[in-house]
Amino acid sequence: MSTRRMIAVVVLVPLLAALALWAFAWPAARTAPRDLPLGVAGPSAATAQVEQGLRQHEGAFELHRYADEAAARAAIEDRTVYGAVVVTARGPELLTASAASPVVAQLLQQAVTRQAAASGAEVRTVDVVPAPASDPRGAALSSSVLPLALSGIIAGAGVTLLGLRGVRAVTALIVAAALVGLSAGAVAHSWLGVLAGNWWAEAGTLALATLAVSAAVAGLAALAGQAGIGVVAFLVMFLGNPFSGAASAPQLLPEPVGTIGQWLPPGASATLLRSVSFFDGAAATGPALTLTWWAALGLGAVALGNALKSRPKKAAPTDERALTPID
Repeated sequence: MSTRRMIAVVVLVPLLAALALWAFAWPAARTAPRDLPLGVAGPSAATAQVEQGLRQHEGAFELHRYADEAAARAAIEDRTVYGAVVVTARGPELLTASAASPVVAQLLQQAVTRQAAASGAEVRTVDVVPAPASDPRGAALSSSVLPLALSGIIAGAGVTLLGLRGVRAVTALIVAAALVGLSAGAVAHSWLGVLAGNWWAEAGTLALATLAVSAAVAGLAALAGQAGIGVVAFLVMFLGNPFSGAASAPQLLPEPVGTIGQWLPPGASATLLRSVSFFDGAAATGPALTLTWWAALGLGAVALGNALKSRPKKAAPTDERALTPID
């Protein structure tokens, strides 16, 4: 038996290491724009050359046309596009939103500046929705994904290992997530100043992100046993975290990684947190629904697991002949 366990460890550890390296390093090594939403504003005759130049980056940009700069700014603030090139009489102007993704803002600035330089023009860059001065690179926000995931895993595992069931388990999960949201909001917004939106909306987002993971852990464990803890932990940590696009943008990750990441709690929570913190809740519906479904299904699984375990077992059949008195 000890030999088998030794072989299992020797085989599993390198396998997990290779899997982790693939999950984290592969998306990072293949970072590039893929159908990145970008606006182009101005008269059609004036923007034709700009559009032609952007289309030379095959598959990189998904172009949206706007009549003027005001419409392009509104689209950026609504999170329809990450930026926009505005053709003016003074030359091209680039509108960016570093709050949506500092990496994308820098990428757009390099691409548009390079294209304009070829025609001898200079580009003026305007950051429409800037990242906070205390976190200009968005490092603090992207770093919040891992602690929230860990908090959820710990809370869900704790409820399971402590034997809490039914209403007690659901209550513990909700209260723990609420406390995580309040404490994380106090640190990120009030102390560090890396979030700039409505305090309660941010705390609610942080709480919902935690509950989505903790409920999934406890729910699957209630149905499948303690192995469910490992399954959800693997899904969230090995796939959800590197596929989230929190440090760059979902559209910079290879497909289908970017899409899958937004279906998992880490990616949805990062997107939702950016929306409520910097864009007044614009484009928050999708990620909010994703986290809500994870939380609802997880809590439902906790309740279902309790109901299944509480069912009375059928009594063993009795032998009627053994109960019949002998004359």
